[in-house]
Amino acid sequence: MKHSTEQRLFRYALHFKRSIIIGLICLVFATVLQLTGPLIAKTIIDDHILGIEGSWQEVKADNGKDAIPFHDGFYKRADRVTASDSVLSEGTILQVGREYYFVHEAVSLQGKRSVNGENVVIDTGGEKHNYGATKITLGEIYHFFQPEKGPILFLLGLYMVLLIIAGVFQFYQTFLLQKASNQIVKKMRNDIFSHTQRIPIHYYVDQPAGRIVSRITNDTEAIRDLYERVLSIIVTSVIYMAGVFGALFLLDVKLAALCLLIIPLLYGWMRVYKYFGAKYNKVIRATISEINGNINEAIQGMPIIQAFRRERKTTADYEVLNERHYTYQKKLVKLSALTSYNLVTVFRNLAFAVFIWYFGSASLETSSVISIGVLYAFVDYLNRLFNPVTDIVNQLPLIEQARVAGSRVFELMDHPSETESIEPVDRYHGNITFEHVTFAYDNENKVLHDIDFHINAGETAAFVGHTGSGKSSIMNLLFRFYDPQEGRILIDGKDTQEWTRQQVRMHMGIVLQDPFLFSGTILSNVTMDDPGITRDMAIEALKAVGADRFISKLPGGYEEPVTEGGSTFSLGERQLISFARALAFDPAILILDEATANIDTETESLIQRALEVLKKGRTTLVIAHRLSTIQQADAIFVLEHGKIVEQGNHASLIKEKGIYHQMYQMQQGKTMKAV
Repeated sequence: MKHSTEQRLFRYALHFKRSIIIGLICLVFATVLQLTGPLIAKTIIDDHILGIEGSWQEVKADNGKDAIPFHDGFYKRADRVTASDSVLSEGTILQVGREYYFVHEAVSLQGKRSVNGENVVIDTGGEKHNYGATKITLGEIYHFFQPEKGPILFLLGLYMVLLIIAGVFQFYQTFLLQKASNQIVKKMRNDIFSHTQRIPIHYYVDQPAGRIVSRITNDTEAIRDLYERVLSIIVTSVIYMAGVFGALFLLDVKLAALCLLIIPLLYGWMRVYKYFGAKYNKVIRATISEINGNINEAIQGMPIIQAFRRERKTTADYEVLNERHYTYQKKLVKLSALTSYNLVTVFRNLAFAVFIWYFGSASLETSSVISIGVLYAFVDYLNRLFNPVTDIVNQLPLIEQARVAGSRVFELMDHPSETESIEPVDRYHGNITFEHVTFAYDNENKVLHDIDFHINAGETAAFVGHTGSGKSSIMNLLFRFYDPQEGRILIDGKDTQEWTRQQVRMHMGIVLQDPFLFSGTILSNVTMDDPGITRDMAIEALKAVGADRFISKLPGGYEEPVTEGGSTFSLGERQLISFARALAFDPAILILDEATANIDTETESLIQRALEVLKKGRTTLVIAHRLSTIQQADAIFVLEHGKIVEQGNHASLIKEKGIYHQMYQMQQGKTMKAV
C-alpha cells in the first residue's frame, strides 16, 4: 500500500515522537498561560477598577481592610460581606459620567443615568426613577478604591509570573521541536544517501548528478523548514486558536459561534492554495534540479567550454532555466500576495464590523449592560484570533514547497534498490564462466550475443575489439553493475545472481581507464578508509606499482592532500594510485579496464613488472587498447559487434591472420611510423 507524501512525512516524525510530544505539551502550557492575559485584564477592570460601582452594605464597625468609612459609618461591598458582619443598611454607588454618587437604598444598575439636582435619574425604557443621592468627593472615592489596590497588584504580579513560566515552556517547546525537526531531516538525508548507494548503477546513466544532489540537499532542506518552522507555527496557531475560541465562548456564546466561520474559510483557503501552489512548486523544484545539473555540468566541462568558445551558448541555456524559475516564482508570489496578509486583513475588518454591530445593537437595549472588561477582552481575543490565522496563511508557501520537495525525495527513495548484504563470503579461487550470455542495456538493442567462455583461476585473460564491440559490457556484467537477460555468469561454479551484488564484488578489484580519486590523502584513496587495510599494506601496494617514485618527491609524501577528482596529479599518477587501491584489497579477480591506455611507456612498464608478481594467485581480466601489453596473456578474446569471433593466445591468433592479426599489424605500423 502506497502512502501519500503527507503520511510519509508524518511517519518520519514518529521516529522522534517523544521530543515532539513533550514539545507540544510545553506548547499547550505556554499557550494557555499566555491566553490568561485578557481574562486577568477583564477581572481587574470589571471586579476592581469598576468594581466599586454596585451594592454596598453598612456594617456595625470597621471589620478589616474591606470596610470603608463613609459619613460616620462603615460600608462593605455586598460581595465581600460575610456572615459575621452585622448589616445595618444597604446603599448603591452609581457612576454618572465621571462622577460617583451614593444612593442610600438598593438601586438597579440597568438603564440610562442622569443627574437632576441632588437626585440620580435612571431611565429603564419609558419609565424614570428618581433617587436621592450624595455626591462622593475625590478624597472619599479614593477610600473606596483603597481595598482594590492589593488584588490588582496581586493579579498583575500573577500575570507576570505566568508570563515567565510561559516563557520557560516556550523555550523548551522551541528547542525540542527544532531539535526533533533536525533529527528527522538528518535521518531522512542518511536514508536517501544510503539508498543512493543501493540503487543499480544504470539509474545514474540517465540522471545528471546535479539533480540527485538537489534532492538530497535542497529538497530535504525544504522539508527541514516544514518540521522546524511550519510544524511549530501551525501547531502553535491551532492550539492558540482553540484557546481563543474557548475564551470567547466563556465570554459570549453567540459571537464566538459567529467567529467559528473563520475555520471553513481558512480550510477552503488552504485547499485553493494547495491546488495552485502544488503546480507552481513542482515546476520550481524540477527547475532547481535542472539548474543544479546545468551548473555541475558547466563547471566540470569548463575547459572544453572555454576552449571551444561556447560561453555564450552555455549562458543562454542557463538563462532559459533561470527565466522559467523566475516566471513560476513570480506566479507563486502573486498567489501568496492574493491569499496572505491582504485577505486576512479583510477578514479581520469584517470580524470587527460584526463585533461592532453585535455590541452596538445590544447597547441600544436599555435592559442590556455590557461591561468594559468584556469589551476589552473581546477586542483582545479577536486580535489574538487573527494572529494565528495570519501565521498559518503565511506558512502555506512553505507547506506546499515542503510537500512537493517531499514527493521528489520519496520518489527517489522508492526507486527499486539492490538487496544489500555485508555477509562475508569465502575468498573464491577465481574461475570465471560465461554461459551463453546475452545482454542489452535497454532490453531491446543487444550489445552482447551468446557470449560463452571459461577462464581458469590464476589466468590472465584479455578482451580486445573495436569501440562498441562489448568489452566493457562483459566487465559490467561480471561486476554485476547489470544482469544479463539470458545466460548465466559463474564464479567457481556458482551463479553470481545467488549472491548479493556486494558479495560478488567482495573479492574483486577494478582499475578504470579514467581513474577517480576522492578528496583526502593519497593513503586514504588507497585504503578507502577500510579498517582491514593498514597503512603498511597501502604503502606496500603503492611501492609495488612504482607510485613511490613520484610520491617521494611530494611535500606531504603518502599524506599528500588530494583535491576532488585528484586534479593536482597527472593522469598517469592518478592511475597508479587507483591501481594500488585495487591491489591493496588483494582481490581474487582483478579487472583492468583499459587501465594502461593513457599512460606513458615508462609508467606502463612499471605496471607490467608489478603485474608479473602480483597476478600470481588471482585471475586477471584486461580490456586492452594496446595489444602490446597483452602478449603474455593466457587467453585473448576478440569481440566484434557483441560476439566472440576469435580466441586463443597471442601466437595462435597471429597465426590465424584474422581480425586480431589485422589490429596488431595496424598498431605495429602506427608504432613504426611514429618512430
